[in-house]
Amino acid sequence: MSVCLTAFSLTGCSISEPVEVQTLFGYAMGTSYSVKLVSTLSESRSLQMGVEGVLADINGRMSTYLPRSELSVFSAAAVNSPVSVDDKTIHVVEWALQIAALTDGYFDPTVAPLVDLWGFGPTARQSLVPDLIELETLQAQVGYGAVVVDTEAETLSKTAPRALDLSAIAKGYAVDLVADYLAQKGFSNYLVEVGGEMRFSGTKPDQVAWRIAIENPDSMNRSVFRILEMSSGAVATSGDYRNFFELDGMRYSHTINPKTGYPVVHDLASVTVVMALCIDADAYATAFMAMGKELTLKFAEENNLAVLLIYKDGESFRSLQSSQFTAKFGQVDI
Repeated sequence: MSVCLTAFSLTGCSISEPVEVQTLFGYAMGTSYSVKLVSTLSESRSLQMGVEGVLADINGRMSTYLPRSELSVFSAAAVNSPVSVDDKTIHVVEWALQIAALTDGYFDPTVAPLVDLWGFGPTARQSLVPDLIELETLQAQVGYGAVVVDTEAETLSKTAPRALDLSAIAKGYAVDLVADYLAQKGFSNYLVEVGGEMRFSGTKPDQVAWRIAIENPDSMNRSVFRILEMSSGAVATSGDYRNFFELDGMRYSHTINPKTGYPVVHDLASVTVVMALCIDADAYATAFMAMGKELTLKFAEENNLAVLLIYKDGESFRSLQSSQFTAKFGQVDI
């Protein structure tokens, strides 16, 4: 059902413009984005430039691909040389360091050299297993404890050679900022998605909840594992089936374990995290892929987090979920 608003044409005759689910779509931050919004068509069109402005601002500051981004400038800076950055970058880096500490380093925003070495960063993909000496050399440059955030001066510095990669948290933050932008414009019913990370508010017309599909983590046969209905909160999914290369029968995932320097090799295929903010869900989903299912489920229960795990069991998949996820969405086993 559509709700109609009365407007006036240039001839003075009244016309009706329906309020229904409108969709904004585009590309930003190296991926696609979409916004589903309960509004009139003209209202949604007026928001497109604002949404793209929010995303372009974050990308310009936190991209590892742009040589003049704040992250790139920090990565190229000398040790103990403060780099002035925007307060948004300060916030994301500070938050990333907190999550790194909470997850015992399974989430580490200084993993950038290893991501690049394995061919998942700005350098062209090589699809080769790195030389062990080079890997060990670069792993010595990983460790979030060497990054110093000065919130008053709004600077970042490092006490040892470090490069930052915020790709596992910046998209979630961008989703939150777009959601905030829509709320500031007076809209309360929307779904914001950037690169698969999502945040929700309100419902569709007729009080119908937003529905999203969680995929079975099979790169050859994409299918739906679970449908979630949500009217608030954020969802992020991380998996080993979307971005990887294969060599000599071995799959190398884009998720790098900061503790080993290698892509994750356990049986966990995907992690879905539901939280209030997308910045948190995004970062924790990455951390949990590095942790593996046993440590993740333990962490989720201890911290009251809603987490769904899908893991390989021979040629098929099975699932586990935290008690908080069950409380929100019910129990489904495969």
